[in-house]
Amino acid sequence: MSVTGRVVVLAGATSASGLAAAQVLSAAGARVVAVGRDEARFVSLRSLNDRLHAEGRPAVRLEVCDLTDEAAVAALAVRVHAAEGHVDGILHLVGGWRGGGGLAGQSEADYRFLAQSLTALRNVSRAFDDDLRESDAGRLALVSSTAVARPLAGGANYAAVKAASEAWTRAAAQGFAKAARDAGTPLAAAAVVFRVKSLAGQETTLAETFAGLWDSPAADVNDQIIDL
Repeated sequence: MSVTGRVVVLAGATSASGLAAAQVLSAAGARVVAVGRDEARFVSLRSLNDRLHAEGRPAVRLEVCDLTDEAAVAALAVRVHAAEGHVDGILHLVGGWRGGGGLAGQSEADYRFLAQSLTALRNVSRAFDDDLRESDAGRLALVSSTAVARPLAGGANYAAVKAASEAWTRAAAQGFAKAARDAGTPLAAAAVVFRVKSLAGQETTLAETFAGLWDSPAADVNDQIIDL
């Protein structure tokens, strides 16, 4: 198994981590679909595509989509299927930070902002769930935080949303395992949680670790929490 030839969706791809993932996955021979909400933030990815074109390599597919909009994500899935076929992998990079001020400073507005990442995860993972189950090596990965293991009062909103996102991803892992068990077939799909303290300086490590998920059998990585 390898990531070569796999169709991989990067959800929230306009960050530095999204660019690094697109670079690593493209270099490994994957077919990358980079999804972001704001088309103006695709500048770095368009520069990457210019380099890939100059080298005669396939470009990263750029898709504008509000991942918190269920109907928009369903339409995204239709477009990706038409252009690339079924999806083999998803790296969920949607996130953000708001916090401080102890529990009293954990505003409802900040929570609603942070909760968009969980909504996006739910929408994307449901839209492509059949794809991952039908792939001979489906992989779903969430980028979470070490704050889940040690939540602080000033980051309670953030830690709560990350904890809920981890629960959703681990539920997906259980669903993959149950489907394989019920069908009497070997487990082929896996869902993984990556925990990081900070992504700054870790972008390439994250990308390489995600790409490396295809080097291991699904049973070895499904429902794993991996500290980076």
